[in-house]
Amino acid sequence: MPTSPADSDPAADRRRLLGAFLRRHRERLTPAEAGFAAKGGSARRRTPGLRREELAQLCGISPTWYTWLEQGRDVSVSPSALARVAEALHLTTAERAYLFELTRKRDPDAPAVGAADSPPPVLLAALSAMAAPAYLLDRLWTAVGWNPAAERLFGGWLGGAEPNLLRYVFLDHSARSFIQDWENRARRLLAEFRADTAGHPDDPAVRALVDGLRQASPLFARLWEDHGVLEREGGMRRFNHPLDGTLMLEQLTLRPGGRSGHTLVMLVALSDRVAAEHRETGD
Repeated sequence: MPTSPADSDPAADRRRLLGAFLRRHRERLTPAEAGFAAKGGSARRRTPGLRREELAQLCGISPTWYTWLEQGRDVSVSPSALARVAEALHLTTAERAYLFELTRKRDPDAPAVGAADSPPPVLLAALSAMAAPAYLLDRLWTAVGWNPAAERLFGGWLGGAEPNLLRYVFLDHSARSFIQDWENRARRLLAEFRADTAGHPDDPAVRALVDGLRQASPLFARLWEDHGVLEREGGMRRFNHPLDGTLMLEQLTLRPGGRSGHTLVMLVALSDRVAAEHRETGD
């Protein structure tokens, strides 16, 4: 009897995807590209691309083990062996990341957990080119760059001594009057941060930030124990600005490509008509 989607095994599905992915890339790689000298002429080869035993030889692993991997069997695989497979297949950065995501392993060549990650210069330059308020967060959600419009909007945060967004929202009392519906926004912010950092549970800097906030803020401690998780998203943001009065802005959150752990956030002003519609609906 065919297996229904509801009865499928996610782990088995990932193994099947992994096998198909490896097979496809092996068949695309020619012996010459892999560094094998032609023996007897390429016309005699019936297998497109590399043979399994040839790829296994390049990786320094058992041909049987590699065959089982392509067949989607439940076999143990180490990150170092996966790294050798990725190198032998000449995978791109995106393909290598996909390989490790399918196996739920951490790439040994990825930046070390907790390593400093300087903001890419192009992102800092992009901030200056933007007229709307915009700022750049690192993996701990500490502001590492912003433009003048953002500094005017978030003077209490970006103009203060606490650049970390979570610490500002939960520990700076001025945030409670500046951010409309402060407690709900704080709850959603924490849930988004939990989801954003779930891939690095052993990051000592993340643990230190969370532990410090749990001790300093009873609300943070209570919400953290709720284990709420939300995807980082945009949407309406309302502020009580000390100079500009009530502001209603649309937040746009962007994640640059590559391995950068930075997030670019923009606050875009709505047209008078759209803002009026949101006020009427209470969104």
